[in-house]
Amino acid sequence: MRLTADYPPIWLAGFVVAGWAVGRVAPHGPGRLAGAGLPVVLAGVALMAWAGLTLVRARTTVDPHGQPSQLVTSGPFRLSRNPIYLADALVLAGACLAFHAPLAAPPLVAGFVAVIRARFIGPEEQRLARAFPGAFAAYRQRTRRWL
Repeated sequence: MRLTADYPPIWLAGFVVAGWAVGRVAPHGPGRLAGAGLPVVLAGVALMAWAGLTLVRARTTVDPHGQPSQLVTSGPFRLSRNPIYLADALVLAGACLAFHAPLAAPPLVAGFVAVIRARFIGPEEQRLARAFPGAFAAYRQRTRRWL
């Protein structure tokens, strides 16, 4: 890992804090939505763990700035090229619900996805394309970025 604070969990924490702030300043939405927040967060954490374990088992990097040693296309990577970022988006959406800020979820999730796409997904996909040109091109054709 390189020494930097530019990592997806740091960005996620910032966006979660923004959702919490909205819920503190202007709570809104029906209470039942707040109750749905925790299961959504837990689904995101479970997806994140599954994807991380899949990368570890393949003995490749989980560092978004690292050089991949394998192109992983199994587990959750069968369904999404970016299951960890998808999991992050679920955690953020669920947190907004739990914080009584459901109307904050769409713009915060969209903003988070835009940051992640620009700062991490583009460079990661470039490294994968250089390291595994034919295999990554085929994977990219058959597997969507998000779902």
